[in-house]
Amino acid sequence: MSLAADNPLIAPHAPPRHDWTRSEVRALFDLPFPELMFRAQSVHRRNFDSAAVQISTLLSIKTGGCPEDCAYCPQSARYDTGVRAEKLMSLDAVLGEAQAAKAAGASRFCMGAAWREPKDRDLDAVCAMVEGVKALGMETCVTLGMLTAEQTRRLKTSGLDFYNHNIDTSPEFYGDIITTRTYQDRLDTLNHVREAGIHVCCGGIVGMGETREDRVGMIAVLASLPEHPESVPINMLVRVAGTPLAEQQKLDPLEFVRTVAAARITMPRSVVRLSAGREDMSEETQALCFLAGANSIFYGPKLLTTPNPGRDRDRELMERLGMSPMAP
Repeated sequence: MSLAADNPLIAPHAPPRHDWTRSEVRALFDLPFPELMFRAQSVHRRNFDSAAVQISTLLSIKTGGCPEDCAYCPQSARYDTGVRAEKLMSLDAVLGEAQAAKAAGASRFCMGAAWREPKDRDLDAVCAMVEGVKALGMETCVTLGMLTAEQTRRLKTSGLDFYNHNIDTSPEFYGDIITTRTYQDRLDTLNHVREAGIHVCCGGIVGMGETREDRVGMIAVLASLPEHPESVPINMLVRVAGTPLAEQQKLDPLEFVRTVAAARITMPRSVVRLSAGREDMSEETQALCFLAGANSIFYGPKLLTTPNPGRDRDRELMERLGMSPMAP
């Protein structure tokens, strides 16, 4: 008999749970791969069109010079990665990029700035960008670092749909990757975003030298939030010369797929985004990720400062898989 036949963790049409324990998430990771994929695809089909993929575009509106020490990040001022600090882009330049993204099929436009936290004058400029992108008929998302409650309310007033703020990894491994802000700092910003009525985009990065138990812990934290993130990006580490993780050993692709599947099962109604690292993934690995419940990708040649597959490659792969862009 299939392990899914009487499995209470994925009961048909049950409301999402917010009390996932580490032992339950660990049990998912430990399943035989075919069974895990079956469970993930079963959950996915109950909540989404299995052949639809949300297309998003991510633009770095303020690149480099970040004072934080995130070990994976080429935009940190602490590392010599060849990324130069730049000023905030102009409103017209950002809207031009958004129009091009929409013409290429993107329904969501995401804007990222390399700040620890935005100054109020910078936030005013970002809010104008949000208003302009919304006027084009696209969903909006920004990632600006830590926010105060007042700043989140200002972003909400501008019409912001989503705020991205990843937890990155498990609470236990976090200090090995970042020392300039705490795990609780991240959770506090997520709380401010929720209280302001903005949708949450929150996930993490795998392949940073963490153990499977850390991946279990990351998924357990996300799945136990009072409200699941509406969007859950799962990133594979992009190893950038000059960062402390430049020589990190590659993660087994099947372990990455397991992480995607665990996210899908535990957060059944969230959009699970296959994010950074796709440039180094085989088409077969990406196809397995879609089978495991991923239903969003970023279009375009760059994710902030790191490479991403070109639009033509993505279109070709989606056509071969019989998949199509999700309706806005």
